[in-house]
Amino acid sequence: MDDIDRKIISQLQQDARTTLKDLEKTTGYTSMGIKKRLEKLTQTGAIKNTALINPKAFGLIPAMILLEIEDAQAMQDIMNRFKECPRVVHFFKTIGGYNLIAVVIAENRDTLDSISVEKCSLRSNPGIRRSEFYPISENEFSQFLQIREYLTHKGKDKAPCKVDCCICARYAEKKCVGCPSTVHYRGSL
Repeated sequence: MDDIDRKIISQLQQDARTTLKDLEKTTGYTSMGIKKRLEKLTQTGAIKNTALINPKAFGLIPAMILLEIEDAQAMQDIMNRFKECPRVVHFFKTIGGYNLIAVVIAENRDTLDSISVEKCSLRSNPGIRRSEFYPISENEFSQFLQIREYLTHKGKDKAPCKVDCCICARYAEKKCVGCPSTVHYRGSL
C-alpha cells in the first residue's frame, strides 16, 4: 500500500459513495488511474465494497461470546454449524485462554438471552470447555457492523444450525423471535 492507496482507502472509509472525480482531487491522479487502483485493490482482496449496518438504528443488540474450545476439530465444527447463521456477525480465532470469539446480534434482550443459553447457542456445542457472554453497550469509533442481512428470510423450516424454533419453549412463550432465516421468524432483521 502506497500513499495514493492510503488516500483512496481513507476517503472511501469516510464516504463509500465518494466519486472518482472527488478522489482525483484528493490524490492528484486521473479518474482512470484511480479506477485501475480500485480494481486492483478489489481483485487482490485488499478492500471490499459492502454495506455496513448500525445495529442501534434497527434496535439490534450486539454481544461478544468468548469460547475456549478443546481442539481444532471442535472449533471447525462450531464454525461450520454457524456458517450460515444470520445472527453471527464475525468469528475470530485467537491465541490464548479463549481461542474463538464471536460477535452476534439479537433483536431484543429476551432473544439475546435465548441465543446465550438455548440449543441454538454457540455455547451449546460439544467441545467447549468454558465460555463468557457479553452484551455490548456501545460501539466506539465506528457504530457499524457487517451484519449478514443476506442470510435472513430464506423461508427454511429449520435454522442453519439445525435447530427447530417451534419446539423451543422460549420461542413458544414469545421470549425469542426465532431464527431470521426460517419461516417461523417474528423479528425485524
